[in-house]
Order: sequence, then C-alpha cells, then structure tokens
Amino acid sequence: MAILKAFAPERAAMTLTEIAEATDLYKSTVLRLAASLEADGFLVRGVDRLFRPGPELWRLGALYQRGLDLGDLIRPSLHRLVEVTGETASFYIAEGDERICLYRVNSPRSVRHHLEEGQRLPIDRGAAGRVLAAYRDSASADGKKIRDRGFYVSIGERDSEVAAAAVPVIDLHGKLRGALSVSAIRTRFDAHARKAAIDVLRSEAKALVGLLPASDR
Repeated sequence: MAILKAFAPERAAMTLTEIAEATDLYKSTVLRLAASLEADGFLVRGVDRLFRPGPELWRLGALYQRGLDLGDLIRPSLHRLVEVTGETASFYIAEGDERICLYRVNSPRSVRHHLEEGQRLPIDRGAAGRVLAAYRDSASADGKKIRDRGFYVSIGERDSEVAAAAVPVIDLHGKLRGALSVSAIRTRFDAHARKAAIDVLRSEAKALVGLLPASDR
C-alpha cells in the first residue's frame, strides 16, 4: 500500500530508487513487493525501467466510482461550509432554464435563508444560477468574466433580502458538475463575510475535484 500511495500526479512514474526513497523501504523490499504488484496488474514496468500504476487500479477505481453516491461527497463539504460561515450551504445543478437545489444544509441561525432540497429556481438570477449559466454559454462576455474570476456574488438578485456567493465544481476532465453556494440574509453578508465565504467555497470545490465520479451526463 505504501508503494501504491507513493504515486501522485507529479510522480506518475518512478524508478526503483525513487520508490525506495518515497516509502523509506529497502530497494530489495521494494523490488520484491513491486514484482508481486506487477504480477497482479497493480503496477507496470516499462522498457524505460520506470514503474507506473497498473490497469488493476483503474478497474477498482471504476468500481468505486460506479458505487459512489454523489451526495456522500457533497454533503460533508456543505457541513464544513456551514461550520465555517454560519450560513446556509447548497449544491445546485442546471436543468433546462432552471437550477435545482440538489443538496442543502441550512444555517443553524434562527434567521436564515431556507430552501428545500429539490426546489427549482431561475438559472439567470442568484449566485449559483449565474455560475451555472456562465458555463452554458461560452460566447457570453458576462459568462467569461465569471469563469475567469471563478466565483459570483449576488446581492438581492432573486430575493431582495438574500445575498449569496457561489463557485463552480469542476471534475478532473474539466466538466462542470454543479455549483457550491453559501447564502445568507443580506444584512449579514458584508464584504468580510463574502470574502470568507468565497475562500472556503474555493477550498471545498478544489478538494472535490479528484473525488468526483465520472459523469454520464
């Protein structure tokens, strides 16, 4: 397991010596274990003598992805967003001319922005809607601006008393999977609160990138 976990995007191929250094194992031990891993398809060794992850890992990864519920990944992020910001956190997907609140964790505060999971809202208003729309029309100047900035903040666009910030959630293949959003009562969402929300939204979206299962949409 230590050998397999030593591989990373910046270390996709390694020599025997590099694996030994990364795992703190003797070369003789690495060679013996690597031979077993190679025999079972977990490692491959090319003509350049470099070790790389093998096809068996791809098969197991595909099984993991097919059995994964998207909500199992998104909900922990929403809980962390609520914990950090104290406001309501949501995950939206685009559906036609609307956006759907797929997952939601409401703020613990008595005065809060409250919506139910499954609720449909316009895609042309509100932070999450604007983010989703930005990736739908590549020719739009407003959309390009949102894509370049990587977030959108709305102040009373859909509801005059509500403000929100949202970021895109994009998988390893560059495909938009949805939008993470933090929404609050407008009077609480000052410049400091907006910046804090954007920072944690970006962090959670980045953490989701490598975890998202392949999309069939």
